[in-house]
Amino acid sequence: MGDSFGHLFRITTWGESHGGGVGVVIDGCPAGLEISESEIQYELDRRRPGQSKITTQRKESDSARILSGIFEGKTTGTAISIMVENQDARPQAYEHLKDLYRPSHADYTYEAKYGFRNWMGGGRASARETIGRVAAGALAKKLLKQWNGTQTLAWVEQIHDLKANVDHSQVTEQQIEQSIVRCPDTAASNAMEQRILEVRKKGDSVGGIIRAVSKNVPVGLGEPVFDKLTADLAKALMSLPATRGVEFGLGFQSIALMGSEHNDEYVIEDGNVKTRSNRSAGIQGGISNGEEIDLRIAFKPTATINHEQKTVTRDGESTTLSAKGRHDPCVLPRAVPMVEAMINLVLADHYLRQQSSQLH
Repeated sequence: MGDSFGHLFRITTWGESHGGGVGVVIDGCPAGLEISESEIQYELDRRRPGQSKITTQRKESDSARILSGIFEGKTTGTAISIMVENQDARPQAYEHLKDLYRPSHADYTYEAKYGFRNWMGGGRASARETIGRVAAGALAKKLLKQWNGTQTLAWVEQIHDLKANVDHSQVTEQQIEQSIVRCPDTAASNAMEQRILEVRKKGDSVGGIIRAVSKNVPVGLGEPVFDKLTADLAKALMSLPATRGVEFGLGFQSIALMGSEHNDEYVIEDGNVKTRSNRSAGIQGGISNGEEIDLRIAFKPTATINHEQKTVTRDGESTTLSAKGRHDPCVLPRAVPMVEAMINLVLADHYLRQQSSQLH
């Protein structure tokens, strides 16, 4: 139930952080899409651990293995199954945590819900679950590019109190990927890198904001009333680990404006309906209007820190914990491909749904 997402383009992820592996089953991907393992691997490499000095040092190649649904480089129209084996799992490193609840983790809530829990690295609550999302997102990304030239780019806009200053219309994938922080502002990227290293040395963590922009989005995506594009995007992004908020366009800043200041006026450009501004972030009434979708996602600091914190055991006894092990002092650099994947999955699903909304 809660492991599946989407309607016509539907994914189901499976696996745990320290089990045999993780993966995804994709239903509804049209036949004939040319896709290679290297295209899927490129996206997985962007989110894998151990990729730089500011990420967790868990060593995983995250090599994608296509089990079904792709033949001779093309999708067959049947269910696609992709698996990634866990190679550097260390479940024994978590044995001392099995009888206590880590602060701000899912340990207590999972046990309260199910009556017991997988204590090895967080089980399904681990960010390692997102491998399946990113693999599926690679197919959605290719579909959207083929259908309408739609492209989504995400980057780190803020870490802690450090903010990037870039023109979002000029940001390129190359600028994002040349920074280990995935921030296209060189000066801000350098400062962010140093901040993350300082925080790691202190055994602490920081959060921040990722910005994402989707270009060439067709008009009409979104399903009133409960499956508005804003609603589905918000759900998709808030389902990612460590997320705390999603903001479209001006977001909360819009409360300080009058309607006359916030409204996006319509004009005709080259025979097409356009808006003079884009304060509503390309979505009105829950339906895309053809402008860029512009949003921000807030991520909290990583919960695992090497600071002594108060907690309790499963038996209700008070204790303290100073967590050790391999973790990201800041999740944002690795979360960028996760954000792109979830946006692409939503857009691909709504594109397919839109095809049946009118008689042609």
